[in-house]
Parts: sequence; C-alpha cells; structure tokens
Amino acid sequence: MNQEESVYYDVIIVGAGPSGISTSIKLKQLAMAKKIDISICIIEKSSSLGSHILSGAIVDITSIKELLPNLAIEESGLFTIVKEEKFLYLRQNKYFNIPSFLLPDCLKNDGCYITRLGHLVEWMGKEAKTLGVDIFTGFAAIDLLYNSKDEVCGIKTGSFGLDREGKKTNYFQPGLNILSKHTVLAEGSRGNLGKKVIEHFNLSKGKNQQKYAIGIKELWKIDHNKSRPGLVIHTIGWPLYNKANGGAFLYNMNNDLVSLGMIIDLNYSNPWLSPFKEFQSYKIHNLIHNILKNGKRLSYGAKSITMGGLLSLPKLYFKGGILIGCDAGFLNSSRLKGIHTAVKSGIIAAESIMESMLKDSIIKNNELVIYSKKFKESSLHAELKKSRNFKQWSSKHKLISLLMTLLEQKILAGHFFWNLHSKKSDNSFLNPANSIDKIVYQDPDNKITFDIESSIFLSNIHYEKNEPIHLKINNTEIPMLINLRNYAGPESRYCPAGVYKFIKDENGKYKLHINSDNCLHCKTCDIKDVTQNISWTPPQGGSGPIYNGM
Repeated sequence: MNQEESVYYDVIIVGAGPSGISTSIKLKQLAMAKKIDISICIIEKSSSLGSHILSGAIVDITSIKELLPNLAIEESGLFTIVKEEKFLYLRQNKYFNIPSFLLPDCLKNDGCYITRLGHLVEWMGKEAKTLGVDIFTGFAAIDLLYNSKDEVCGIKTGSFGLDREGKKTNYFQPGLNILSKHTVLAEGSRGNLGKKVIEHFNLSKGKNQQKYAIGIKELWKIDHNKSRPGLVIHTIGWPLYNKANGGAFLYNMNNDLVSLGMIIDLNYSNPWLSPFKEFQSYKIHNLIHNILKNGKRLSYGAKSITMGGLLSLPKLYFKGGILIGCDAGFLNSSRLKGIHTAVKSGIIAAESIMESMLKDSIIKNNELVIYSKKFKESSLHAELKKSRNFKQWSSKHKLISLLMTLLEQKILAGHFFWNLHSKKSDNSFLNPANSIDKIVYQDPDNKITFDIESSIFLSNIHYEKNEPIHLKINNTEIPMLINLRNYAGPESRYCPAGVYKFIKDENGKYKLHINSDNCLHCKTCDIKDVTQNISWTPPQGGSGPIYNGM
C-alpha cells in the first residue's frame, strides 16, 4: 500500500485515556438504549492501552459510578480506599502536621480511592471493546483534516517506515485518513492536535493563559512491615520552598506498593532549577527516606499537567469537533484530581453528540454548541467554578494561598467577589541565569536517589532505530544565542529524561544535542522553552515509554 487510504466512522476519538474511553462507552450505552447503530473509533499512539498513562492517582469515583453503575469498586482489584491522610509542611530535617480544620475541603479525600491509572484505563478499554468500540493502539494522530468549508472532517495518522531524514524505507506504510462527522480530541495535557485546533480557531481568545505543571512519579515496593494501604501523604515546603510552586505526595496501595511523586508548576523563574533533582531531593527527607529504605524502585515517569482551571478553558467546540479531558483542561487543580473530571467531560460529550445525531437542528455551523451548554449546566462546571481562582492564588505566598483558598472554597463556597486573571505564559517567567545563584544538588546514592539515566531505564522506552526525530527545533541558532547565553541552557535541566544536552563540537562551539530516544512524552519542553522554539510532535505510533500501571 503506497497511497493513503480513507475510512469513515461516525465518531473518531483521539486518545484512549479516561476521557476518550468514557466518551465511547457512554455513546455506545446511549445508542443501545435508542436502538441505533453508531460506529466509533479510538486512535491511541501508545503500543497498548494504558502504557502512556501516568497519574498519582487518587480518584473521586462519582463519575466512574455514573458511567459504570454496576462496577464493583471493592472487588475489582483496581482500587485501594483512602483510609487515612496527612497534609504535612516539610522542613529539611523535620515536618509539621497541618490540622484538618485549617484545610479547605478540596484538599481532603474522604470517599476517594487510590488507583494505578494505566491499569484502570486498560480495564475501561476492554469494556469499550465489549460494547463494539474499535480501538487502534500504536497509531499516532499527526494532523487534522479540513474540508472546503474549513471544518474539521477527521484526522490523519502517521506513516510507518520513515528514516531519520523522513525518507521512505523498504518498510514504509502510509498513514490513514480517518473521516468523521464528529472529531473528539482527548489527547491529554498539551495535546498535539488540541494545540493546533486551539490556534487555528483562536479558541482561547479572552481566556486566562493556560497554566501547566510537571508531574514526576516513581512506583516502589516497600518492606511489608512499613506498608499501610490507604494512607495518603501530601507535603509542601522542603525541598521546593520558594524556588517554585508545588508539592509532593506518597500514596500507600495494596501489595506493599507506594506511589510517590512531585508536582512543580512550570511558571518557576529560576533557570537553574531541575524538577527531576528536586524530586530526588524530596526522597532524602527522613520521613520519606525511612519509608523507602530497603525497598525497590519499580518504575519511573513524568508528564505535564494542565492546571489553569475554568478561567483558562478554551472554547470547547469548533467546526467539526470538540475538546474533552485534559486536552481542554478540565482538571481540578485545587483537588489535584483530573480523572473524575475527564470521565465526566466524556459523559457530557457523548450525551451532546447523541442529541445532535437524533436532532441535526441543534448543530449550528457544524459546531456542537450544546456541548458547551451541557457543561455549563453540569456538576463539573459547578466544581470548577468553585476552584476557578486556585491557580492564581497558588502563585502568591503559600500562607496567603492557603488562607484565600480556605476563604473562597470553604467559607464562601466558591462565591468569591471576582475572577483573578493570569495573562503571562509559563515560558516567560525565567530570569537570566547570572541574576540567580546556581542550585547545588546532592549526588545520587543509587539506593533511594538516582540519576536520570537509570531512571528512564525503568520507563521501558522504545523507539524504532533511526525513526524521525519528533522534537522539532524551529530555529537551530536560538538555543545557543538565547537559551544558553542568557539562561544557561535550561532545557538541559527542565527535561526529566535528559533529552537535551549542550555539547561542544570539533571547533569548540556549543550546539544543542537532542536525544529524542529518551523522550517520555511529558511535553515540558513544548511548554517551558523560553522562545517557544521547541515543538513536541507525536513520534511514530507505538514509540515512547511502556509504563506498567503508572
């Protein structure tokens, strides 16, 4: 096959995360109830369901129970109920417990469960397939298809068998054009097609700048006598202090497993900061070190998190399609939860698509306006409205942030007097390197703390030999003229996989070396690069990390 082929589905969903799979399940449920047939296809770039998924993860199960009311939560083996929780302020050698009465309700986890999201997504995918949804893993959606009316009419998948220069090899297979009346973008944070469609249709006009964080996570198996399934620990303070906004977590699951990680807002200003090394420093604290001591690290990964909330949400619909889940930015950053919001957005999307199929007249200019209307009438909108100023408060002093969140969400129940605005993008916050003292990090001990090389080995990264580089540098001179000269090459530190390194050539001049085979698809470079000169694009389908229940 040397020419692109085209296939048609009623609905094409890009991304087999919680929002995309939920959309497909709900659509099939509604179609069965109405006794109508609907063809649905999900395109997923990872080699298998859940292998690119990474999250903490504590899940509010309300949306999952709405979607799958017969799911036996306790018996499924997918969840560990939260039994006990602590919110701690860390100093370097000690910690203080923050009393529950001082915490807003958004920081509490009553009735929630700990899960390994990759495994949950894999299970949900099987449910979708049982209902008749076609799920194709190992295929990357690389572009949108437009008709003569500038309406999205489907997507294009990437070709296989191209070499480093993009030339066809003997194994070349062209991509597919998948045509559809409804294109649902569910790619997760900083989605490639989502980014394109937001720009193409100017969907973020009049909105707050979207805000992002990087989440870094490890999965450990600890001594059985230290295991306390259901114990949730959240921390702020050390080692970040005032270097960046963020915090860390440690979740105790069944089978002596511990999920721990750190979330750092990407609006930090110190170019010397390394999110990876801050996370390793976190494990040096006596509290964390004692839990992990004599344990075994099983996996490592990282991803970006869309954190801006309600005031940063773009227009949710465009000609021919909609944005759902973290492709839009539905995560509730005040609760550090996005699974239930992703699932709920998928439910609302499915209901909107079904109504449009039953009654074409509700679609105006091929835009699913009813999706936005249903969202504004939903519990999801009410929840996000209550926390709409959280990210803006969190950029203030931590004490002010905590007090104002307590006032706005607990005392005023979300009825704050005004909306706080944020017009500055995360990439524009860095200060020149010569204006800030360099941060000195401890060397890893290779027992509790580790280097990047040994960490990404645990991510099971796979790329085809000599496949095209998916990290695009628009101007090859800018990294040296601006990033290295003014900011000491921050991409060599903010990347949690060691993709970017400045090396000297044979003439003694620095150049930027890109080891794209290390890429975890976290997209931090796409977000944090000072001049927005780096673009993350989907690699060949199936490439990237292969996580096991991260």
